[in-house]
Amino acid sequence: MSNVITEQLTQAGQKIEHDSFAIVDHEAGPHESYSEGEWQIVRRMIHATADFEFNGLSRFHPDAVAAGIDALSSGAAIIADVEMICVGLSKPRLTHFGVTTHHFISDADVIAQARADNTTRAVQAMRKAQQQGLLDGGIVAVGNAPTALLEVLELIKQGKARPALIVGMPVGFVSAAESKEALSELKEVPWIITQGRKGGSTLVVSALHALLALAEARQKSTS
Repeated sequence: MSNVITEQLTQAGQKIEHDSFAIVDHEAGPHESYSEGEWQIVRRMIHATADFEFNGLSRFHPDAVAAGIDALSSGAAIIADVEMICVGLSKPRLTHFGVTTHHFISDADVIAQARADNTTRAVQAMRKAQQQGLLDGGIVAVGNAPTALLEVLELIKQGKARPALIVGMPVGFVSAAESKEALSELKEVPWIITQGRKGGSTLVVSALHALLALAEARQKSTS
């Protein structure tokens, strides 16, 4: 039986999506290094980008999938570095689980503080999220700003934040690969990353949609 909330809304849309996933599975090559849950995330990332390199570039903390499913199932907040992630996420899917999304990078106080401290808006946005208590138990979603990811890592190191999961996939050339490598060394908080320079908000959204689908499948199996 198909998922109701986390699938396409029409039969035609569902067929295209299912056929696309079948093509991904056929053409992706060996992917035994991923668990079944991890592969559901990777294949959706490939589906969103038509880039098969993510079969290999994607890496997971051992507890990442379970932590993501648990967090979403309990209505955890998603804290994004940029608005694009929040816009890209399906509102019906989020509403089904009572999940809220937050982004602060364009807030006037964030911009003012970034100017005053000579830091990035992304850094101040994550500090604001921490001050509002959103990072503890929330899902941090970073697709654009490496400095946001580095700030969250610093807050964790200082004992000021404990997210349920970090989806760290900033794209770019300055600190993008380095910030993800630093995240991959974290043991106490689960994470999902894309190695190297590749990343982006589209990938973060696709990973979260995959986790929402897994959460719905678990919900249906236990109901």
